Amino acid sequence: MSSDFEGYEQDFAVLTAEITNRIGKVPKLLGDEKKQMVSNVEKQLEEARELLEQMELEVREIPPQSRGMYSSRMRSYKQEMEKLEADFKRSRIAYSDEVRNELLGDDGNSSEIQLIKLREERAHLLDNTERLERSSRRLEAGYQIAVETEQIGQEMLENLSHDREKIQRARERLRETDANLGKSSRILTGMLRRRSFNFLFLWKTTVTQDQICPLE
Repeated sequence: MSSDFEGYEQDFAVLTAEITNRIGKVPKLLGDEKKQMVSNVEKQLEEARELLEQMELEVREIPPQSRGMYSSRMRSYKQEMEKLEADFKRSRIAYSDEVRNELLGDDGNSSEIQLIKLREERAHLLDNTERLERSSRRLEAGYQIAVETEQIGQEMLENLSHDREKIQRARERLRETDANLGKSSRILTGMLRRRSFNFLFLWKTTVTQDQICPLE
């Protein structure tokens, strides 16, 4: 199971490296070239999300006692994925210095400058929004972990309660068995005593008769 997870890890590492490289190229492109690059990155990001889903399924199949290490690695990969998506959003509206100069021209253009500033401000807003979303997801994940921990604790208490009831019932059956064995022992002892008494009585009766009427 862990070998499958590690295989997905390698694929994820290669794919994210390619995505990072292409995201760095997006601000340097214009027109159709930029659209094509953006489309390619979107496809690769979708592939990366699917890999994360496969990795998460593999982690769920790992025994609980060995799951902690893999869960920690999954959190790291999810954070890396969130950063890639945030970088991609910024790259789509950002321009490199070369592209900015090409857009403005030598004499400059106030409207283009304002447009670029607005886009840069929008990038900052998107960055802040992305941070808020990540914080919200972390809070939700922490709350979910707390709920799951509480549920596990409740299940353990219920299991302990059931086990205690089973032990108590077993003790009661054991006491009943001991009582029945004691009763059976007393009955057998009484029967043996009566048998011994009857045997002794018959013996004495036989001896007495022999004494009264001896055989000639």
